[in-house]
Amino acid sequence: MIEVLAGTNRPGSNTLKVAHIIEGLYKKLGADVQVLSLESMPPEIFQPTSYVAKPEGWKKITDRILNADGVHVVTPEYNGGFPGVLKYFIDMLPFPASFESRCVAFTGIASGVWGAFRPVEQLQMIFAYRNAFILPQRVWITGITNKLDEQGHLTDSAATKMLESQTEKFVDFTKRHEGQAVKAE
Repeated sequence: MIEVLAGTNRPGSNTLKVAHIIEGLYKKLGADVQVLSLESMPPEIFQPTSYVAKPEGWKKITDRILNADGVHVVTPEYNGGFPGVLKYFIDMLPFPASFESRCVAFTGIASGVWGAFRPVEQLQMIFAYRNAFILPQRVWITGITNKLDEQGHLTDSAATKMLESQTEKFVDFTKRHEGQAVKAE
């Protein structure tokens, strides 16, 4: 299973739209895939007590990550970095099991000209620290607000080709590393 992680909890985000585009590309390849939006984080996880005891609703999300062969992170750029809620999401997952030997790919999106280059670089450092297997091919989509139509379809053929290549490589990458990551009990 590949989890496409929409790295913000902003309602109606372009990040979630791109995550669904990526999900469609995986489905075309016959991959088992689903989108995990940070909008689905249970409100209780934001209570200070969650650092010690995770709320009941969090187990379902934790299990999705632990049962994934790969996690494809789609991150927007907020103020030169990735959203704080994405860092909090990572922090709330079990250490080290969540990403230890788990395959991870990154796609960055931004309204500006850098396409979330900085957030992807920052996330790579975090996931490398967590001993994830990182797909070397990253995709940055610049000017995202001008590249999505009203239905949320990507209108930029070059960006589409990059995502097609990335998803093909990630399917192969996860197959080559199958069975190495810790699974939920």
